[in-house]
Amino acid sequence: MKIAIIGGGISGLTAAYCLHQQHEITLFEANEYIGGHTNTIDVDLAGEQHAVDTGFIVFNYHTYPNFTRILNELGVASQPTAMSFSMKCDRTGLEYRGADLNGFFAQRRNLISPRFYRLLRDILRFNRESLEILQSNDEKQTVGDYLARYHYSQSFIDQYFLPMGSAIWSCPLGTFEQFPIRFIVEFYQNHGILAIRDRPEWRVICGGSNTYVKAITAGFSESIRVETPITSVIRHTDYVEVTPVNGVTERFDHVIFACHSDQALQILGTEANAVERELLAKFPYESNVAQLHTDTTVLPQSRRAWACWNYFMPRGTNQKATVTYNMNHLQSLRSKNTFCVTLNGEDRVDPDKVIRSINYAHPIFMTSRAAAQRRHSEVINQRRTSFCGAYWGNGFHEDGVSSALAVCKELGGTNQTWKVGSTKVGSDTDDSHPLSIASSTESS
Repeated sequence: MKIAIIGGGISGLTAAYCLHQQHEITLFEANEYIGGHTNTIDVDLAGEQHAVDTGFIVFNYHTYPNFTRILNELGVASQPTAMSFSMKCDRTGLEYRGADLNGFFAQRRNLISPRFYRLLRDILRFNRESLEILQSNDEKQTVGDYLARYHYSQSFIDQYFLPMGSAIWSCPLGTFEQFPIRFIVEFYQNHGILAIRDRPEWRVICGGSNTYVKAITAGFSESIRVETPITSVIRHTDYVEVTPVNGVTERFDHVIFACHSDQALQILGTEANAVERELLAKFPYESNVAQLHTDTTVLPQSRRAWACWNYFMPRGTNQKATVTYNMNHLQSLRSKNTFCVTLNGEDRVDPDKVIRSINYAHPIFMTSRAAAQRRHSEVINQRRTSFCGAYWGNGFHEDGVSSALAVCKELGGTNQTWKVGSTKVGSDTDDSHPLSIASSTESS
């Protein structure tokens, strides 16, 4: 078949990788680079050269089985990384790093603070008691509802639980409060965030995440068209018409939408049928600005509280998640500079220290998401089109891979040795994110 793939993130790359040997594929990417959230910036600063990741950063073998297999097939090397989460609250002056006691009590005055010990007790209580929710099928109870029902302290809510979730899913605190709590607990359990021992070992790709993009595209690089956004897709009985912006319409036998759900609906316009509109509308996206820079003032004042993921709570109401990734820690960069990636910190980062600004978008998961995800098959190989993307799982790299494999399986591009669908609806799988006092996670 002649197949068009719209979107060059992990889902589109996986689809192209699996299909290009049996089919004639063309991969369309609107950006000037291929990779989506895999966006490594080559930095030349003061005589130093570094490849610094700005989107997808970490993975692990346990919850990324399909992505790991691709890396192994490509011979892409990885290395262990440290994981930790910190909080800097301008409202209260609190700072801590949740990886060890030295970091947790980075401010020594908290050694005699009853409020701080209540925060610690609530962390341990949530890690222990929240697993009970997995015994039910309740997908409607939100994070906010659960925390209120079980009387968690305000310090636990405002200075630990909501900030960490906001950082993981790159969404505002209020938005995370509306996430289904069962979804969160299942994700945390699968990623070892609720455990003190036997947590997965997190890894980063040697030389920057873009190393795997170069390897995975080697076999079909001539079939990639960057800076080619698609303006419309028109389906006919025997073919599909794909029209790039300011481009010539082309015919294909099949189209794979490997872009965001809202982008797919925009491209289809009135062509979208009732099922497509119903399902894809369940996954809205949150836009975020990421800045690669060397301004360490965005990190906690106490170096004992410096972590891999550093959440900032401003004095006023923050509408966006503001989190800084310490890339020296995450990628083991040896430099006299501290390279940071800050999300939504344009008002705090010194503009003279900004190396690059990038716009990203992250899926938002509401209580209706599980039912919609269970219907993924209804938009695979239907009317000569299929849909894949990380939003069909939990918004991370493994979800993007697994959703693409589900499409490729129907189109004859995978075999049964792949763990297609191995990531359960409501469990995980990316791309960028934190860790708690007895936990760990990844980054997107």
